[in-house]
Amino acid sequence: MAERHEVTCIVPDGNDPDRRIDMIGGRIGAANGGPWSLKLDAAITGIENGTWSFWTQGGGKATNVIIATRPNSRKYLKTEADGIEPNNLLALPKCP
Repeated sequence: MAERHEVTCIVPDGNDPDRRIDMIGGRIGAANGGPWSLKLDAAITGIENGTWSFWTQGGGKATNVIIATRPNSRKYLKTEADGIEPNNLLALPKCP
């Protein structure tokens, strides 16, 4: 079963015109409390192979992070549609 982690911060895209996030991050549960971060491609691979699943808060509720594909076949992360704008991931603070 996939380890489930809350995404609480991002490293925004550099100069990439499609605004793809470069990295996601968060904190491990209260017992460990340590921060974690993953480069985008590692996070996508982990979701695809069932190692990890991710979620974030949006409008006071948990929303799953999913993989989407741009028309040029480039994969990226987004949240399931929840009616909250801006995009839940893009609205997160920058990781320290």
